[in-house]
Amino acid sequence: MTAQILTLGLADTPTRDDLQNYLSRLARLGEAEVRLQTRGSALAVYGCTQAPLSIMDDSPVVLVMRAFPLSAAPTEPIDTVVEVRSLTDRLAREESGLTLALPDVTVAAAWTGVLPPVAGWEARGEIDAGSLAVVAAEGMARVAENVPADAGDPVVQKVRRAVWGSEIAPGIPAAAAFAAEGLGFLAGVDRLTLSGTRAWTRLSSRNGHVILRRGVGLMS
Repeated sequence: MTAQILTLGLADTPTRDDLQNYLSRLARLGEAEVRLQTRGSALAVYGCTQAPLSIMDDSPVVLVMRAFPLSAAPTEPIDTVVEVRSLTDRLAREESGLTLALPDVTVAAAWTGVLPPVAGWEARGEIDAGSLAVVAAEGMARVAENVPADAGDPVVQKVRRAVWGSEIAPGIPAAAAFAAEGLGFLAGVDRLTLSGTRAWTRLSSRNGHVILRRGVGLMS
């Protein structure tokens, strides 16, 4: 029996190009997977730029999210986890089209097990976009300076955790600045709004959201 191929119609060519750019950035900077959720005629694309390495690791989960308009809502809501590269490859093959065929091979990733809520966020002020950009640039320079040329992955991870784990504001690690800058969320904006729930903190601009969950360890 042939598996059914799920397809989504993207709203227009700028949406398609925007999605391709977002996924390309995620492929370079984040984990290998994305979680896709449809909400009416919009597609929410979640990625992860930092996740705990083990159950003893209290580093925050750093998620990113953008929503993209669809030409129409799917008949049934879609919620799936696939590899980023599989989506970028499909978009590259269908460069002139607006139909996105979702990969029929799903994957598992610990960070995708718990996502932030859609509603219930409380306003918690603003944060300067320029300051986040400076933190991101300085952090990337520190990582480059402190990682030896022949360093193995444990050394690289240790340096990165030390650099991106420092707080730039109460409850907000430098890793949030890295995610916001790397995913293009700081472009053309002066400030990002802060909001939160009991477990989550969110930094938002018109370009996307960085969402933090602290001290959860490796989720299963």
